[in-house]
Amino acid sequence: MNTNTTFAKKIDTKDLLSTLWIVVMINMLKADILSLNIPGAAEEVARTAASAGASIPQLMLGGAIIMEMAIAMIILSRVLKYGINRWANIIVSLMTIVFIIGGGASYPHYIFIATVEVICLLLIIWFAWKWRSIEA
Repeated sequence: MNTNTTFAKKIDTKDLLSTLWIVVMINMLKADILSLNIPGAAEEVARTAASAGASIPQLMLGGAIIMEMAIAMIILSRVLKYGINRWANIIVSLMTIVFIIGGGASYPHYIFIATVEVICLLLIIWFAWKWRSIEA
């Protein structure tokens, strides 16, 4: 077996997109878990809700919807047909970037994790944009 050809084997675009969504999702969860341990975090959520003109449950529902979309993209990236798959990855990535930046906190851990998330989402957009139907 030639190891050079094994390592040079191209990763399927669907698998790559799905894996990047898994990385994004784990980072989103980790940022939330770490934030729960910061004193005053709940009060910051209340201030954010008030400034957005929403109640805390409405704010949490919005966050839950965006996070569910990211979770759904893990499987949808693997099963959707080429055209819809490509655009779903681009659109949901853009929406998730807006959510991450718009709902961001100034905690150092959050900024670091959000940066990793945005980089992964930009990679998703890049790979989906460059994806050609020959692979589909």
